Amino acid sequence: MGFPGTWMTESESMVYRVVPKCACSTIGQIMFYSDHGRFYDGDIHDSTAGLHKWSQPDSQNPIENNVHAHKSLAFTCVRNPYARILSSFFDKIAGIQRNGKRYRGNLVPQLVQRYGIEVGSPEDGFEFDQIKSFRRFLLFARDTIRWRRPMEPDIHWSAMSGHISTFIVNGGRYDQIFFTEKFNEGMQKVLDAVETPVPVDLSAIPRFNESEGHGPKRAHKVSDYFDDLSRHLIWEIYKKDFQLFRYDFDNPDNKMPLGEVDIDEVHAKLGR
Repeated sequence: MGFPGTWMTESESMVYRVVPKCACSTIGQIMFYSDHGRFYDGDIHDSTAGLHKWSQPDSQNPIENNVHAHKSLAFTCVRNPYARILSSFFDKIAGIQRNGKRYRGNLVPQLVQRYGIEVGSPEDGFEFDQIKSFRRFLLFARDTIRWRRPMEPDIHWSAMSGHISTFIVNGGRYDQIFFTEKFNEGMQKVLDAVETPVPVDLSAIPRFNESEGHGPKRAHKVSDYFDDLSRHLIWEIYKKDFQLFRYDFDNPDNKMPLGEVDIDEVHAKLGR
């Protein structure tokens, strides 16, 4: 299986396991900059040179050799599951993608038809009942994860622990796992632990939020979207994410983790 979703700088200064909706655009651009002294012009997910990615055949041997020998610092980044699934909904379901189309072609019309989801449109200012539609989307997300119907689960809403575990199961080991909510602190620790061809001043790096501005803004506080049933579904889907990454299940409005990640525990529980 190798190391899907794994990126590595060409200088092999660091290895990163991408977790969608967890600052991956910014992290990828920082990695690119740390080798080349410039940012990739466009969405870093579209780059095909300048950064090793498992999805690029020529990158697979270098990544595999590096990870198996643990030659470089390996890290990933996580995010509060409540905020992450909301972000997935507003970006991928309610939003218009960078190419001007809906995400995955017929996915949104299918959700409108099967789950009664409304998403509005740019023409009507994305006017729709966000809470009702989000809760219906949550049912769909659970169906994809639990029963793989009506489709396989999408990387943007499948559990973080699932993404993170493939790296461990296939022979990798993380040195650091940090929080999107404490991004500067976590990314700085990574940069402090590696030597990069080009020095990175984190305070001068812009945030690369590729999904921003393409869809509706969230109109309510986080907890408003999650009634009892929604929280039951969230626990069913993301129980391991809450437990391993120390997020607060009881208070959806508390986006901050309750403690640090125990790296040894992550390897023990996700490496089976």
